[in-house]
Amino acid sequence: MASECIQKRVLRYDRQGDNHYDTISAFIKSMRGSDPDAAVYYLARMLNAGEDVAFIARRIMICAAEDVSNADPNALVVAVAASQAVERLGMPEGRIVLAQAAAYVACAPKSNSAIMAIDEAMSTASQDNNVSIPPYLMDSHYSGAKKLGHGIGYKYAHSYENHYVKQQYLPDEHADKIFYEPSDNGYERVQKEYLKKTKRREE
Repeated sequence: MASECIQKRVLRYDRQGDNHYDTISAFIKSMRGSDPDAAVYYLARMLNAGEDVAFIARRIMICAAEDVSNADPNALVVAVAASQAVERLGMPEGRIVLAQAAAYVACAPKSNSAIMAIDEAMSTASQDNNVSIPPYLMDSHYSGAKKLGHGIGYKYAHSYENHYVKQQYLPDEHADKIFYEPSDNGYERVQKEYLKKTKRREE
């Protein structure tokens, strides 16, 4: 009866139910899958159903970091700007910035390098008991630090050619560990080439 009164089709969307999670899942997977048309469509479904725009904006930011990563660092910049803009604009104008951000993330080159790196690093760090930071990396500014050997032998990268000098930064126990593996997509190609010239790829 209510539907007939407002002459508008009732949407199958419960913000606390399965359809809520199904729709946001489809939205995220569409951005990850580089389909801006599907991303904007699911965005529209959520907006028409009155979904919290702050929730949508958060998911776009997460997708930008998790699925685009440094293949296009601007994706996160756009997503954060959209989140701030929709907070200030409100609706209905907020739909425009959300659509812009969703489309940008969907069209950006993809990489999951950041989430893979932090998850592996956290797993490794959680198992560390008495793993020590190399003394030359420790803070040497407080009184008595030098007597403990803190900071002694540290090489200041900017004092060397190309602002780089070979130096071990990880603890001895993890000296050969690689957490961050940039892909061949987008800007990460540049990072990968840089790493070939530095610490991990010199051998």
